[in-house]
Amino acid sequence: MANQPGSFIYMDHAATTAVHPEVLEAMLPYFSEEFYNPSSMYAPAQRCRQAVDAARKTIADLLGALPPEIIFTSGGTESDNAAIRGIATALRPQGNHIITSTAEHHAVLHTCHAMEKLGFAVTYLPVDRYGMVKAGDAEKAIKRETVLISLMLANNEVGTINPVAEIAAIAKAKAKSLKTHIAVHTDAVQCPGHLDITVDRLGVDALSLSSHKFNGPKGAGILYLRKATPFEPYQAGGSHERNRRAGTENVPGIVGTAAALKIAIEERSSNVEQTKALRDRLIGGIQKRIPGAHLNGHPVERLPSNVNFSFERTDSQWTLMALDEAGIGASTGSACRTASLEPSHVLVACGIPANLAIGTLRLTLGPENTAAEVDKVLAILPGIIQRVRDTAPPAEAKA
Repeated sequence: MANQPGSFIYMDHAATTAVHPEVLEAMLPYFSEEFYNPSSMYAPAQRCRQAVDAARKTIADLLGALPPEIIFTSGGTESDNAAIRGIATALRPQGNHIITSTAEHHAVLHTCHAMEKLGFAVTYLPVDRYGMVKAGDAEKAIKRETVLISLMLANNEVGTINPVAEIAAIAKAKAKSLKTHIAVHTDAVQCPGHLDITVDRLGVDALSLSSHKFNGPKGAGILYLRKATPFEPYQAGGSHERNRRAGTENVPGIVGTAAALKIAIEERSSNVEQTKALRDRLIGGIQKRIPGAHLNGHPVERLPSNVNFSFERTDSQWTLMALDEAGIGASTGSACRTASLEPSHVLVACGIPANLAIGTLRLTLGPENTAAEVDKVLAILPGIIQRVRDTAPPAEAKA
């Protein structure tokens, strides 16, 4: 899967990844000769059911879970929606309070906003300058009405790793003293292949994953839901997934997800060592070569793949276009909306000024990246940044 010499350099693995050849091979039969609906009763369809069951067991074993605790979804966004809506709704008779943070993915934030319209109260915890939630802040926010805490394990933009296991332990102790049920959900979409995501180590009741972030197919995801966790399905239309997620199972996607997660976890140690070395090489090179470069995210507690800088006096849309012309794929910590550049809510939550946040570049590495590619980026990027500073029209940042 390595990039060929002289080819496009892909450094946007936090956005999506290529399907691993072994994953594609595992999926292919279920697009053609094994195309059957796994809910049907005849023998060929039951082979598809067996494939789904085998994938569920593989994933459960990899996460340290039980097969019935694995729910197949269409991706991370659905898993986040299902966890927040399903758990909070089921626990509504106990209370109506949800805790999350200001730096979550929009799949969590927008779902929490929707829950507020349904009468839930949501506490949005602040993050520090690195984008990290403090366990003490989470503890102070818990009250008798609290039913759910949803915090990402690692931030998709700046790569900071949150103390989810510590917060989960605090929540369980608080629930015991209050004689209530507080469920803990984590969006771990960015973490397979990078961090240990075994559910008992994390102590969480629900965990979201998205297959295309770890060399699996798009349109496939996982929601881990701990046994006995109250849950009200929000998608109706059938008895699939033990009455928790209606809809015909995506057999090739499910098979591919299991194969991809197995590879990601089995190869994690070696890939992390390699990727972290490249990350540090890239961070150090940028800091050495480009003045006015500010590293975002925690300097130590960060994903081994994540590099995120804000460059003074730049507009990232021009930087990205210049990198694309040079054959380098990256992304920005800001989102382009209409004709102006709106600073990323994550960077704003970290306290980064809007005029600096709009000059943000995110480079996220994968196991196929090489030292030669990192060196090429380091050779090209300083000139691009200087050119943008010299020639690009000033951006109008929205605070």
